[in-house]
Amino acid sequence: MAKNMQPIAKRCKTLGISPAVMGYAKKETKRNPGGQMRKKKSEYALQMNEKQKVKFIYGILEKQFHSYYEKAVATPGKTGDNLLILVERRLDNVVYRMGFAMTRREARQLVNHGHFTVNGKKVNIPSYLVKAGDVVEVAESSRSSTAFKRLVGENAVMFLLPAWLEREKNTLKGTVVRMPAREDIDLPIEEHLIVELYSK
Repeated sequence: MAKNMQPIAKRCKTLGISPAVMGYAKKETKRNPGGQMRKKKSEYALQMNEKQKVKFIYGILEKQFHSYYEKAVATPGKTGDNLLILVERRLDNVVYRMGFAMTRREARQLVNHGHFTVNGKKVNIPSYLVKAGDVVEVAESSRSSTAFKRLVGENAVMFLLPAWLEREKNTLKGTVVRMPAREDIDLPIEEHLIVELYSK
């Protein structure tokens, strides 16, 4: 299976996003600290940068991203909003947003290894799209794993969840309360530029 293995800090700097967006609090790059970047970017470069940003944040490669775009076009409403809502609904992103993993990369790996169930059925496809009412839970066989033990008990870490998701403290279970809306996605993305890029 294809994976995006680019260095986090370096790529974040190139795309102009904070590593915190990726779930990394302390990553930064020392390379070229006062680097001279070209001030003015072409329209195409700006559009390309926004597309690369979304692909990098969510860990999606070009072929899959393009199929998300085609789905977004076919869905009623704003294409840019639809596109972001589709990638936000990915199971690996939901696992990350619910606080079951520290980063989306970790969430993707945990899903791949079959640690989660959706509505009681094991799902090991990171790109699985959740729906309103879906219950995402750590599989019974994985609960004793150290990766999940830190999420329950007295000192369980509390995570700030987006409004469309719900998870009770000290449980390894979360619910998709409703479909996400554009305002629920707190990422520095100008999605209209991606639509303009693909519309050419």
